[in-house]
Amino acid sequence: MIDEIVENLKQADQPKSDFVKLMDSFKDPYLVLIACILSLRTNDKTTYPATLRMLELGRTPEDFAKCDVKKLEKAIYPVGFYANKAKQIVELSKEIVEKYNSKVPASIEEMIKFKGVGRKTANLVMSLGFNEPAICVDVHVHRIFNRLGYIKTKNPEETEFALREKLPIKYWIDINTLLVTHGQNVCKPINPKCDICPIREFCAQNI
Repeated sequence: MIDEIVENLKQADQPKSDFVKLMDSFKDPYLVLIACILSLRTNDKTTYPATLRMLELGRTPEDFAKCDVKKLEKAIYPVGFYANKAKQIVELSKEIVEKYNSKVPASIEEMIKFKGVGRKTANLVMSLGFNEPAICVDVHVHRIFNRLGYIKTKNPEETEFALREKLPIKYWIDINTLLVTHGQNVCKPINPKCDICPIREFCAQNI
């Protein structure tokens, strides 16, 4: 079942948002980390231009460790909680410079020690930044896998650990981008477009 689901989603080649394409283009764990922080509780249409403006101010932990918080606030506005996120990015960058020799630690356990960094963000950094198998579970991944009936979980953290047990490791890195794109285009929270869904035959809600 899961092999057919992944293959059908790949063949469907649904349009990615500009922000998803930008994240996929990053190979630097630090850039994935700070862009992911911006994206929390903010839609991709807002996050994408804000990320580009942020990158005009710098691209390294050293750059943002010495960045003026108000200047960063202005650059990333109007992402959700922009003032808190600007402060978080500056403080996080200082910590990376001072405690980790200017390198993001390649460990979920270490990353979640940073203030405001949860498992979702840490997993995304591991997969996109370090190219290491990790399962980033956001609302799309949680919703779609439960709709399919592939798992039955109550929240994204439960979903991550359920998928770690069941999802073949070869799909761990790609699954977030595939399901986020599918969730944005077809399998929406409200009024999903089931009539054009490329994996409808596998969905428990359509049996």
